[in-house]
Amino acid sequence: MAVTGDYDHLVKLLLLGDSAVGKSSLLMRFCESKFDANFVLTIGVDFKWKQVEREGRKLKIQVWDTAGQERFRTITPAYYRAAMGVVICYDITDKASFEHIDYWLQQLEQHGDEGVQRVLVGNKSDLTENRKVTREEGEKLAAQYSMKFFETSAKTGQEVDEAFLSIADEVVKQRYSDVQPTTFQVKKANQKKKQSCQC
Repeated sequence: MAVTGDYDHLVKLLLLGDSAVGKSSLLMRFCESKFDANFVLTIGVDFKWKQVEREGRKLKIQVWDTAGQERFRTITPAYYRAAMGVVICYDITDKASFEHIDYWLQQLEQHGDEGVQRVLVGNKSDLTENRKVTREEGEKLAAQYSMKFFETSAKTGQEVDEAFLSIADEVVKQRYSDVQPTTFQVKKANQKKKQSCQC
């Protein structure tokens, strides 16, 4: 679906996790349905958009991709507070990236909004022969912090949409639950003549 100005709700998501866990690849797979095997480090922050329809509501999903390298970590906190939902990623073939999830959760608690929606993602599930983190370990950690859990593959697309759309749905439920899509659309139509700006 092309991104247009016609949407019911804006959903801002943030990708967090160590460098090289595949955050940029997840972003590209979700927003553009592509995978590029050539690894390029994110410098600072990047973002993409995707527009979807969920339960009669048109959502414009903005996903911010942050650099995982330590030298860029001072940039990231500025983006925490604006995030409505956070996708925290690790690489199932890299135990250290899994062990650093606590660090990212601490950063989120320190800089993010209270009650921000979170989901835990174990990426590179296609590399089963190199697995260093079991699915059970991921599920246990997610349960410990009351997060949903997905194992994804940016390469094959497995569970990528499910992970992003799951947290987008939670954001909508939390922030826009009092706005019924039909009422909202009718209201928009009625107000069109009165307002010059639909910002």
